[in-house]
Amino acid sequence: MDFELNSEQRQVRETFARFCDQRVTPQAAAIDEAHAFPRELFGELAAMGLFGMRYPEDVGGSGMQLTEFCVALEEIARGSMSLAACAAMQSLMGTKFLHLLGNADIVERLLKPALRGEKLGAICMTEPNAGSDLDSIATHARKVEGGYVLEGQKTWVTSAPVADFFTVFARAGSDKKLTIFLVERSFAGLKLGRAIEKMGVWALPTSELAFDGCFVPDSHRLSKEEGDGEAHLRKTLGEIRIITAAMAVGLARAALDASVRYAGERKQFGKAINRYQAIQMKIAEMATDLEAATQLVYRAAWLRDAGKPHHMQAAMAKLFASECAVRIADQAARIFASYGYAMEYPAQRFLRDVRFTLIGGGTSEILKLIIAKEVSTP
Repeated sequence: MDFELNSEQRQVRETFARFCDQRVTPQAAAIDEAHAFPRELFGELAAMGLFGMRYPEDVGGSGMQLTEFCVALEEIARGSMSLAACAAMQSLMGTKFLHLLGNADIVERLLKPALRGEKLGAICMTEPNAGSDLDSIATHARKVEGGYVLEGQKTWVTSAPVADFFTVFARAGSDKKLTIFLVERSFAGLKLGRAIEKMGVWALPTSELAFDGCFVPDSHRLSKEEGDGEAHLRKTLGEIRIITAAMAVGLARAALDASVRYAGERKQFGKAINRYQAIQMKIAEMATDLEAATQLVYRAAWLRDAGKPHHMQAAMAKLFASECAVRIADQAARIFASYGYAMEYPAQRFLRDVRFTLIGGGTSEILKLIIAKEVSTP
């Protein structure tokens, strides 16, 4: 199989690579250290059509495929994982279910403005006692006249402090199965909780969210039937894993590029450190890891775009790409040596930000179980 990018995909890469080099990379440290949502660059990405890239034209998108989106997101992550994470949330998890399940009013008032970058969306799944274990989700929705009343608490809600609407997974109906609801920030009973201070991806605000008797009208039950939420989520997990892997590849590229530049500039014992075999071996291992990760990511994206089975390949791509990006970031810091610990160089940011990719879309341990099950099932 040939996984070379076609002319349209190469054009997407060139466009976003230029944006990364001219607009993102020069501001990457400032974005990080401001600890604030990067609204200016977020707006520029919206103007470039990133958020609607994978949606059809009738809702304001451009109807491209997952591969094109991964190419764009990889380039953004090469400049700033924080900005890439903000973009990923808006482009997929924050808007996906509105497009799939939302009524005409929701599409007009929320989805279309979100794709233009005028409104922000977020998704609420994780709870204090429920991460990978969906069966432990305790937030529930009680049916009342005209809608539902939500009770419960969510945590690790990315973009929560700045979001205008939230896709919420809660238990409903006699079977208490997962159902998808849309909660707007203006709804009474929605309470923003404590901010979660993270070791990296500082520009992506994250916090807890509580639903204290939050009334949600029937029109905002996104699920067509009570209890169909898990089925919809599982269909989307492959995409989430592939784009997370693409972000890992972007950061790993940045770490490798920075290491190669530094190794050519830094001199010890009378010559550049890239002349020493110890450094050459590190760079060779980093480049090989990166090439393997890239191939896994774009093969998984190609399978998804072709409508072929892709969930195991998505899990493999996310597992390998995130773990190898961690290794590459660590090796970069070793090549930078003491400067890898200094805030004036990007190696420390790579080390902090890369761990974000280990979490989104499932931990490595969960992914290994998924892969093993797929391999072992006849």
